[in-house]
Parts: sequence; C-alpha cells; structure tokens
Amino acid sequence: MKKILASAAVLCLLFSTTAFAEAERGFVSATATANKELSPDTAEISIAVVTSDIKSMQTATTKNKELSDKLYEAMKTLITPANGDWVKTSDFSAQPVYTYSSGKRNFDKYEVSNRIIVHTKSIDKASTIIDKAIALGATNIDNLNFTLSSYEKECDALLATATSKTKVRADILAKAAGTQVTGTKSINASCNTSGVSQRIMYNMMAKSAVADSEAAMGGTPIETGLIKIYANVSASYFVK
Repeated sequence: MKKILASAAVLCLLFSTTAFAEAERGFVSATATANKELSPDTAEISIAVVTSDIKSMQTATTKNKELSDKLYEAMKTLITPANGDWVKTSDFSAQPVYTYSSGKRNFDKYEVSNRIIVHTKSIDKASTIIDKAIALGATNIDNLNFTLSSYEKECDALLATATSKTKVRADILAKAAGTQVTGTKSINASCNTSGVSQRIMYNMMAKSAVADSEAAMGGTPIETGLIKIYANVSASYFVK
C-alpha cells in the first residue's frame, strides 16, 4: 500500500511539474486578417400571398390557395431544380383579425397568409421572378437576399492565408525579441461576410405605382453587388 501511495505521489508531482513548466514557457501572439470580394451566385426571394374575408375563414383560405397555386406553378417554370433551385412554403397562417376601439376588441376579418421562398442560382432571373409574382397577385415581396454557394470553401482558404500571416508575424516578433518560435500554443479563427440583401418593401397599396415603374424601366431594377468575406485569426506560439 505504501509503495502504491508513493508511486501516486511521484506521478502527481510529475504532472504538477509538467503543468508548471508548460505555464512558464514563453509565447508570442499575433493577429491577422484576409478578405476577398466575390460576386454572389444564389438568390433567395421571399414572397407572400395574403387574402382576407369578413365572413368566412374558408373563403379567405380558398382565395389564398388559388393565388398560391398559380404562384407556385409560375415560379417552378422560372427555376432549374437540376442546379439546386427550389420553391417552398416558409410560413402559413390563418387567423381572425381584431381591431381595438375604446378598450373593446372588435372583429375585423379573417386573414390567411402564405409565405413562399424562391431559391435559385439563376440570379439574372431575380427581376423576372419578382415581376411575375406581383403580376400573379403576390401581396408582399419582403426580401431579396444574395448569397455565395462556395462560402465555406472560400472561408477555409482565407483562414489558411490569415493563419500563415500570424506565423510570419510571430517569427518576426520572436526574432526581434532574441528568441524563436518552437510550436503552436493556440489558434482562434472566425469568418464573416458583408452580404448583399435588398429590402423590396412592395405591398398591395403600392401595386399600381410599381406596375407603372416597371413599365417605364422594363422590369424591377436589381443590382447584385458583391459579397465580401472576412477571415480573422488570432494565434499564440511558444518561443524559447
């Protein structure tokens, strides 16, 4: 038993000494960034169909289904599923709407909302998709978001570049301090983007004005812009 306790004590001492030596090792820290601007290759458009009826929820639902079915069919003709394009319902709601007057709740109407997302790599068709949706009775075009399908790949490449920069800077700092880098202590990294998202702000009240504008300009004007990807790396290296 004494031999076992003695061995355990030696082992604990060994771990403690190792941990202390690790803590006492010198290190140098450096940060670096890398970024790249790219043209987006994917668009996501949020389209809503809102219908209402003051007498029947069923009537409001039927109206919504008729408009939504036409919209779905039209959108499917404008995308290419083989490229990963899709159309799906993102949200559906059916509920009574109330107004409030003098502290009392008054029934106003039954309202049904069906929100559709169109995801496509044919971003040149974004304007056509929006115009077609409006023509078929869409009541809201809430958002148009451009993204990059190769984001993860681009992020990894930029992180590698930024990490190499931290190593170069660490070597410079270590040399200036009369030491040299012997290993990696820690690395923290992250990627983020400054994406391009356009708020369309279209609704039924502005439908005639939008139609007039489209007629004059030949369609809804869309500018994709650029997506900028940022890679940030903070690293610490052991020195001796």
